[in-house]
This record gives sequence, structure tokens and C-alpha cells, in this order.
Amino acid sequence: MDKIKKRDMKLSDYNISRAKYNELKYFCMQYYEKRRELQSRYGLRAVISDGQPKGNLPGKPTESIAVENTILQRDIDLIERTAREADSDIYQWLMKNITEGVPYEWLDVPMNRTDFYCSRKYFFYLLSKKR
Repeated sequence: MDKIKKRDMKLSDYNISRAKYNELKYFCMQYYEKRRELQSRYGLRAVISDGQPKGNLPGKPTESIAVENTILQRDIDLIERTAREADSDIYQWLMKNITEGVPYEWLDVPMNRTDFYCSRKYFFYLLSKKR
């Protein structure tokens, strides 16, 4: 399989700098990592009941886990909602492109390339406003 060169996208029309675009792009590329992390956090934690007293760790571990789960869920929802808002007709293809880096040419998008990338740019514009 040939490797396609990834170019930095110019979002000057939306006043998004290269650094901001890269931040948003890599935030989106963590989508599946965040989903896996959130999924792995549900369930019971290991409990050792051998009758021996245990030391207490400082802090509130249950509260910390709940806060981290909320942050992960918020990030996941932000990406999904913004993709739907950018273009609900091509939401699934837009998600594949922005979260996995699958190029337009490898997707079977029912839209021409120019319009697809306009929707993609609009997605990053909306995301930059929300984040």
C-alpha cells in the first residue's frame, strides 16, 4: 500500500493557525484511544479481602475516576457532536477521516472531494470555537 503524504491543512479562512490546527487534529486522533480508556474503566476494581488492614491512600480515588471518566466522555461527545453539526449527511465518513486519518480517496463518500474538505474545514472551525 502506498503511503499518502499528509500535508498541513490551511485554515486561514477560519483564522486557525497551524499550531491550533495540529492541536485539534491530534485531539481528534485520540478519539478511539479515549473510547477504549473509558470502556476499560467500567466494572469492579480488584478487591483483596484477606482480613488484613490496608493503608489508605490520600485523596478520593472514586471521585478522581469519576472526574476522569466525565472528561473522557465530554471529549468523545464533543468530537461526535461537532462532526454531526459540520455535516450530518457525511458524518460517518467525516469521523473516519478526522479520527483515523483515512484520506478521502479511500472512503466511499457520496460527495465530491472539494465539498468533503470544505465540510472538514468547517468541522475544525467549529471545534476550535468549542475548545
